[in-house]
Amino acid sequence: MFPGATTDREAASYVVVGAPLDATTTFQPGTRFGPDRVRRFAETYDDYDDRTESRFSALGVHDAGDTRPWDDVEAYLDHLAAELRSVTLDGAVPLLVGGEHTVTYAGVEAVDPDVLVVCDAHLDLRDAYDGNPWSHACVTRRCLDDLGVDRAVIVGARTGSEAEWERAADTDVEVVAPEETRAWLDGLDADAFNTESVYCSVDVDGLDPGFAPGTGTMEPFGLAPREARDLVRAVAPRADGFDVVEVNDRDDGQAAAVAGKLLREFARTHAAADGG
Repeated sequence: MFPGATTDREAASYVVVGAPLDATTTFQPGTRFGPDRVRRFAETYDDYDDRTESRFSALGVHDAGDTRPWDDVEAYLDHLAAELRSVTLDGAVPLLVGGEHTVTYAGVEAVDPDVLVVCDAHLDLRDAYDGNPWSHACVTRRCLDDLGVDRAVIVGARTGSEAEWERAADTDVEVVAPEETRAWLDGLDADAFNTESVYCSVDVDGLDPGFAPGTGTMEPFGLAPREARDLVRAVAPRADGFDVVEVNDRDDGQAAAVAGKLLREFARTHAAADGG
């Protein structure tokens, strides 16, 4: 159980769902261990938060456990989306913990946002990778092209194929480079995303691997943890769903620790904005 997620499912405002998919990882596997690892390394965090004057255990969070994957990725995503849709139909906010980034497709399908805000080192705008359109390298493209997301904002991106950068030049994509992130965050006002529904996805490889080495495809020159935190805080008040993905077991817990903290930051900020 995610620490502090003590509310019954029927009364929950937020529902944690683990999605330990590890099917298309292209370098270092291990995302199947991500959900349990994030839960484990969140155990030391204090329940009380002075900034929001809230107790995480009082926010109405429930942990629904893991939705176990199988070999058919497309069928699994359909099943996972149905599980997450049941959360939204109950008026709660899904908090998805991956697993590889492909699981974001299911979260977006369930929430049906106008805007996808992603923290990611990679553009993930490939139409297919090694012939597979369900690769984790294609997830943002799938959300735009297949799920009808109006636009994607990719924060922290610093690598992609030539075709991906060409796709990123289209009007439905905004790329915020790591060195531009602080100015972009400082330029957001209270009305940012005010008229749009938003889904927020954090791939931990968006952070510099010096801070979060436990991920499948490390890419240097990334975000600092405070920038990722401030991104989550900025987006959370307008978001209807959240995920943190691509944590694996190949470090001493750094990636899992920041992932668990970002999940808590999202829930606290969302609840405070909602009057909770």
